Amino acid sequence: MSPRTILHVDMDAFFASVEVLDDPSLRGRPVIVGGTPEGRGVVSAASYEAREYGVRSAMSAARAVRLCPNGVFLPGRMARYAEISGQIFDIFHSVTPLVEPLSVDEAFLDVSGCRRLLGDGPTIARLVKRRILDEIGLVASVGVAANKFLAKLASDLDKPDGFVVVPDDVQGFLDPLDVARIWGVGPRSQETLAALGIRTIGDLRRADQRRLTDRLGPAHATHIATLARGQDDRPVITDHEAKSIGHEVTFAEDIADRESLVDMLDQMAHKVARRLRRAEVKTRTVQLKARYADFTTKTRSLTLPEPTDSTLVLRDSARRLLDDHLDRRGRPLRLIGMSAQNLVCEAVAQGELFADPTAERDRALDGLMDVAAEKWGRAALTRGVQRLKPGSREGRTEDE
Repeated sequence: MSPRTILHVDMDAFFASVEVLDDPSLRGRPVIVGGTPEGRGVVSAASYEAREYGVRSAMSAARAVRLCPNGVFLPGRMARYAEISGQIFDIFHSVTPLVEPLSVDEAFLDVSGCRRLLGDGPTIARLVKRRILDEIGLVASVGVAANKFLAKLASDLDKPDGFVVVPDDVQGFLDPLDVARIWGVGPRSQETLAALGIRTIGDLRRADQRRLTDRLGPAHATHIATLARGQDDRPVITDHEAKSIGHEVTFAEDIADRESLVDMLDQMAHKVARRLRRAEVKTRTVQLKARYADFTTKTRSLTLPEPTDSTLVLRDSARRLLDDHLDRRGRPLRLIGMSAQNLVCEAVAQGELFADPTAERDRALDGLMDVAAEKWGRAALTRGVQRLKPGSREGRTEDE
């Protein structure tokens, strides 16, 4: 069997790039999406001009203002981003049915079965990049490789507008790279590895496995050593095949402010619900994942009365887990994420005998928002911003 051909496509500064697409006068300026000029909220995206000042996504807006006082701060427009995301994924699905979304702006594509019709991996990757630019007006970075790890690593090497093909000499390609390029090697692992004299992927590949196991534990040591050899046999899994659908964000700096955390969870709920509906599946369980400054990670789950793909239900469930079940007590978080688990096909999800009119209205609104996002971006329907009061047990919320 010939090796697989995997693409990792990652849109460059996606939210900020959409804002520049819609308002060309912003081109060349430091555009910061999310947060406010007064320093409230969390940065969702930053243009490359803003990144030159040190601004990064998942950074508090307060720090972004200090780093880039002349930045153009814009509120996020999730309906518009969802519309453009839908157009991008339409291009992906026109090339191959094997598309694994990682978020609204990046995905893995298994194009192994398309090579006879469309050409080799680099040819298909150039086709995808060109179509995204010609049909939508945005720039993507693409990595081409025989597995998911290598493809994702490659797409990140030459941003923006990157195009990297991993050569047949995988070790020659990997060995000079910083060990931080390995999935699972964060700041703490970097310190541990540096103490062992390991700074590059080549150092890691040649390291004594027993010493790695002693310092990192058997599971982690085996995982990173396997990746250092360029090995990754995970298949591309479509949303419809997935056992869970979720999203998480590691913050550039720890965040304690509830409003900022809720804003981030609301964005995640929108993304996850839309992916559920696109895959025609529903979830029975909503899970919240939180990591504290000391790297302690907690997960809390909420089992729903019935399977759902409702944006409101996911949003309110995630907020409730944050406020009532996490026991955070104001401690700052380094990472937050939510996922929809225990998925069932929409066709077999049991409906209510007597439908709740409010739920039916919300379901209809979700459908209209999806259709509007696909067609009209700017004029797409959006929900009013709402805040669920901490400790509230009701599903309804207080409008701001």
